[in-house]
Amino acid sequence: MAAAKKAVLGPLVGAVDQGTSSTRFLVFNSKTAELLSHHQVEIKQEFPREGWVEQDPKEILQSVYECIEKTCEKLGQLNIDISNIKAIGVSNQRETTVVWDKLTGEPLYNAVVWLDLRTQSTVENLSKRIPGNNNFVKSKTGLPLSTYFSAVKLRWLLDNVRKVQRAVEEDRALFGTIDSWLIWSLTGGANGGVHCTDVTNASRTMLFNIHSLEWDKELCEFFEIPMKILPNVRSSSEIYGLMCLGDQSAALVGQMCFQDGQAKNTYGTGCFLLCNTGRKCVFSEHGLLTTVAYKLGRDKPVYYALEGSVAIAGAVIRWLRDNLGIIKTSEEIGEIICGLTQFTNKCHIAFAALEAVCFQTREVIKAFFLVDGGMTNNKILMQLQADILYIPVVKPSMPETTALGAAMAAGAAEGVGVWSLEPEDLSAVTMERFEPQINAEESEIRYSTWKKAVMKSVGWVTTQSSESGDPSIFCSLPLGFFIVSSMVMLIGARYISGQLLFKLDNFIS
Repeated sequence: MAAAKKAVLGPLVGAVDQGTSSTRFLVFNSKTAELLSHHQVEIKQEFPREGWVEQDPKEILQSVYECIEKTCEKLGQLNIDISNIKAIGVSNQRETTVVWDKLTGEPLYNAVVWLDLRTQSTVENLSKRIPGNNNFVKSKTGLPLSTYFSAVKLRWLLDNVRKVQRAVEEDRALFGTIDSWLIWSLTGGANGGVHCTDVTNASRTMLFNIHSLEWDKELCEFFEIPMKILPNVRSSSEIYGLMCLGDQSAALVGQMCFQDGQAKNTYGTGCFLLCNTGRKCVFSEHGLLTTVAYKLGRDKPVYYALEGSVAIAGAVIRWLRDNLGIIKTSEEIGEIICGLTQFTNKCHIAFAALEAVCFQTREVIKAFFLVDGGMTNNKILMQLQADILYIPVVKPSMPETTALGAAMAAGAAEGVGVWSLEPEDLSAVTMERFEPQINAEESEIRYSTWKKAVMKSVGWVTTQSSESGDPSIFCSLPLGFFIVSSMVMLIGARYISGQLLFKLDNFIS
C-alpha cells in the first residue's frame, strides 16, 4: 500500500514558548497564521525557603525537546511534512536567571525565577549606593532597582554559591536568561553553542543600556558583574541558530501592536500590560517600567514600550489546584464560579481569585485594550475584567499570540523571509468582544471597596526563618491575602510583594 502523501501547506514556522508554568512548541502556517499543532509540558517550581522560587534548567531544556518531538509527531499524523518548518522562534519567561558551565553544559545552580524575593536585602544595600539626585540605574535601563530583575539575582548567585564563584574565577561561567540557556543548549551547547540574547531580554537584566543598546560598563561595575559572562546582544529577528524574543514583547508583536499607543495585556502566570511608545523612550512617574519592545532586524530601528505588571494571575489558579485541592484541573474554576453562593466557601475563594486578577489589572490600565494568554479562555474572567474596568475587552479567537509573535519574528528574519510584517500582509485575526454588563456606579463601588480591603491589609508583614538572614517584606502575603480579603470583603485581594503597585501614566489618551 502506498504511503500517504504529505500535505503541502507552504512555509511553516515554529515557536518555543517557555513560560513560568509550562513549555509549549507550536507550529504556524506563515501564510495564514493558522495554528497547525502544538504540545505542552508543565514545569515544576521549587520553593526552598519562604519567598524563594526556583526551577531546574535541565528540566526546562528537556521539556523543550519533548514538546518539539511530540508536536512533530502530531504533524506527521496530520500528513504535514515537518521539513516545511523554515524557522523557529523562542519566547521565554524573561528575568529568570541561569548560570552554567560552558565546558560541561551543566547548570551551576537552579534557575532563580523572576518571582523570587530572596534578593530584598541585596536591593536595599545597593539602593544606599545610588545618589539621591542621580538614579543612573533607572535613567540607563528604564527600570527601578528591584528584586524582579536579573542583575540582583546574578549578584546573589555570585555572593552565595561557591560553584558559581569558582566557575567565574576559572572562566567557565556563562550567564543568561532562559532564552540564552535554551539557544546555547539547542545550538550545540558545550560544542560551540551560540551564547546570545536579544534586546528585549537584555533590557530586563538591569545591565543593559536601552539608549545605546549595549551592555553598560558602569552598570556592570555597580553590580560587580563580570562582563565576560554576559551573552552577545542581537536583534529580535535574525538568524543565529534560533530566534529569541522575550515573552511579553512577543505578545506585543503577536497582537500586531506596531503603532505608537497600541497596548495589550497578557494573562499568564502573571499579568503584563505593554504599550508601544514607538521609537521614543517614555519614562513614567507612576511606577511603570520603560523597556525595549522589539528590534525586528539588525538594521531596523528599536521600538520601546511602557509596561505595568501584576505578579500573580494564573499562578493563583495553580495554587487553588495544587495547594488547596479546590479544583483538579484549571478548567474547573469556571464550573465552580458558576455555582457561587454566599454559603459556599470553595466558590468564594475561586471567584475571589479571578476577581483579584481583574482588580489588579484595573490598577495598571484604565483604557481599552487587547488581551491574550491562556487565562483568556476563561469567559468569566474576561467578563469580570470588562465589568471591573468598565470598558470593552477584546481577545483574539486564537489566544496564542505570544507564540505567534515569536514565530512572526523568526519567519520575518533576513535570510528566512517567509513571514511579512507589512500591515497589508498581516492576516486578519478574529476577535471576541466582552462588553461591561454592570453600570458604571456598581463597577466603581466594587473597585473602591476592594481598595479599602487592600489598605486595611497593607500593614501585615511576615519574616523568613532566622537562618535565611533576610527579613522579607510581604513575601508570604500573596495567597493568604487572597483568603483574608476575599472572604471578609467577598471581592478578592491585591497581591503585595514589596514590588511597585503599577499605575498607568496619562500616556494613553
